[in-house]
Amino acid sequence: MIVTLPRRHGIDLTVAAPPSKSYTHRALIAAALARGTSTIVHPLMADDTKLTIAALEKLGVVVRAGGQSIIIEGCDGAFTCPPGTVLDLDNSGTSLRLLASVALLADHPVTLTGSGRMKERPVGPLADTLAALGGKIAFAEKPGFPPVTIGGSLLGGSATIDGSASSQFASSVLMAAPCAKKPVDLTITGTPASQSYLDITAGVMTDFGAVIRREGYRRFNVSNCNRYTGRTYSIEGDYSSASYFFALAAICGGRVTVTGLNPASVQGDRFFLEALRQMGCTVTPGHDGITVEHDGQLTGITINLSSAPDTVQTLCMVAAVAKTPTVITGIGHLKFKESDRIAVTADRLRQLGATVNTGTDRIVIQPAPLHGGMIDPAGDHRTAMSFAVLGLGIGGVAITGAECVNKSFPGFWDALSGVMG
Repeated sequence: MIVTLPRRHGIDLTVAAPPSKSYTHRALIAAALARGTSTIVHPLMADDTKLTIAALEKLGVVVRAGGQSIIIEGCDGAFTCPPGTVLDLDNSGTSLRLLASVALLADHPVTLTGSGRMKERPVGPLADTLAALGGKIAFAEKPGFPPVTIGGSLLGGSATIDGSASSQFASSVLMAAPCAKKPVDLTITGTPASQSYLDITAGVMTDFGAVIRREGYRRFNVSNCNRYTGRTYSIEGDYSSASYFFALAAICGGRVTVTGLNPASVQGDRFFLEALRQMGCTVTPGHDGITVEHDGQLTGITINLSSAPDTVQTLCMVAAVAKTPTVITGIGHLKFKESDRIAVTADRLRQLGATVNTGTDRIVIQPAPLHGGMIDPAGDHRTAMSFAVLGLGIGGVAITGAECVNKSFPGFWDALSGVMG
């Protein structure tokens, strides 16, 4: 599927934020591990979350999806699955990593695997921690990378984990921890990447009845006496997906309102709005949504986006049309995503005439005349969506493999249709 973006100026758009992918994954897993029945209201039904659902069903959980909700019959912390169970998580890193720890709660060893790209995404630090907590880990191909078979049991106790490559490693252990045989005391070493996602994890766990004592982002103590309990849980709107529409106002000029967002959310990608404000946009929270307006030139900024990783590419698009350079830091872990997002973003921007320099933890974008072109997102949903927004600003940009947006935002192209004409 190829989508060609015409040039647009003076946007006036109101759009509803899709449900949060991060919250949906975690709520599905907590509900599956709970005692009793849960109803997940307004979940995100996208390729990634469907992979988590399918995996939970393979682990013996009863899931009934319909309309605007999902009903889950919890297993009370004990999965039942046949010997030789394999969970193919395709390219959903969140699914594979979060499910790796809860696989210790199955009655037989479970193998987790995925796409070719998934086999290049490290899980070694997580595997080491699971082994320290009672797991028996075996790598079928390359040590430290999927496919990985996880057996043993979740005994609990004290363990450390390196959080510098991904906060999902720590989130994975924490999600399973209430079901351990002993309390889990987890110390995170290194500077945690995307640490705001640990707030999302802890929040969902607490909402489902877990008890956590924490020292910032360095230490988490999870009780095994307070298990998850079934409940009705509503998924809030996604700031990551909303960023594309906010960026549309900045790049094309005009006014965009996104509804359905929690103004007090712990989602780190809320910080994207502050970045736009610093670049010259007006950001106005309201009772029915958040509005971004812009008319004029954008000013480049220097900013650390370590806690807003899914908006880095979106901000790169805004930076590409600014009048002064932009430096974005805190992004080293993006090379482990669905693609190497630092390299891919720089390469595709250069294809459109941009001047871009990269380092291990930064990207620098200089002002330069831009032109249209064909963009291959390398199967990465966020690359496709971010370059679509830039495409509407400069015109003549075609996105190949555009269906990859279904990974996180199946309604993306429909939401843009009113602008594209």
